[in-house]
Amino acid sequence: MNKLMAIAPLALILGACVSAGGYKPVADKLPALKVSFADPAWTGKQIPAGQQCQMFNGKGATPPLVVENIPAGANAIIVEFNDLSFAPLSNGGGHGKIGFWIQGGERAVLGAAPGETAKLPEGMFVEARALSTGNYASPGYLPPCSGGRGNLYVADVKAVYKARKEGEENRLLAEQRITLGNY
Repeated sequence: MNKLMAIAPLALILGACVSAGGYKPVADKLPALKVSFADPAWTGKQIPAGQQCQMFNGKGATPPLVVENIPAGANAIIVEFNDLSFAPLSNGGGHGKIGFWIQGGERAVLGAAPGETAKLPEGMFVEARALSTGNYASPGYLPPCSGGRGNLYVADVKAVYKARKEGEENRLLAEQRITLGNY
């Protein structure tokens, strides 16, 4: 069995117990990650067709990303999704925070996490559900859901050390924003 898959369930259990708080930056000025799309359908200009929420006839998922310049000590990548055009969901992961366990190395390829569900593939986890409510509520990632009004969507990508046992603290090691596009 893959080491990542073997530790992911244990890390999820431990992570839920000890890492409820935020991530403490390790420096005043954090290094920048290099983030790019792993799928050419994502260009940063327009959200690709079908990647919107179910309310607008989509089956959106997070874009697959390539993350480079990951600092030593990172054990997860947290991606916070935001709609900059809609203040209530414009920061702090308003459209949800999805986590990806990683094992060392300066580069990781993050697969697409399905939207509007808390059931994610092995090695992924919901760090925080979308802040949306009512018909827009989502237990995880809420795909772009502005009805095609041209809202601007971004993702804040963060390399972190996610505490795994009592007495450890969550640490933010590096970060970078990527523009997902307009919808």
